[in-house]
Amino acid sequence: QVQLVESGGGLVQAGGSLRLSCTASGTILSINTMEWYRQAPGKQRELVAQILSGGTTDYVDSVKGRFTVSRDNAKNTVYLQMNDLKPEDTAVYYCKGIITARQRMTVMTDAYWGPGTQVTVSA
Repeated sequence: QVQLVESGGGLVQAGGSLRLSCTASGTILSINTMEWYRQAPGKQRELVAQILSGGTTDYVDSVKGRFTVSRDNAKNTVYLQMNDLKPEDTAVYYCKGIITARQRMTVMTDAYWGPGTQVTVSA
């Protein structure tokens, strides 16, 4: 079974920085696209950043120039460096991976989510 676990969330003042990590474990054969989402109270979950297997990245407009997504394939880990944080960045942040893994007697590609990590930015 594949599991994703996020870490690095916390409470920070506006203008501060946090670095989130998400590590995948299990019978992983390859990790394709990895993404960071966030969900603020009363709002829909939104895609924040994406990094493809080849390293191409993309961001939602509201975080461009402030957030940087990267990955360490050897560690099955994706990072989200968040700088110049704003109160509106407050949310639970989730990572999602499109992962090919061995499941029992077969090989399957599926989407896996982490449980989320809280990021709170105070004014």
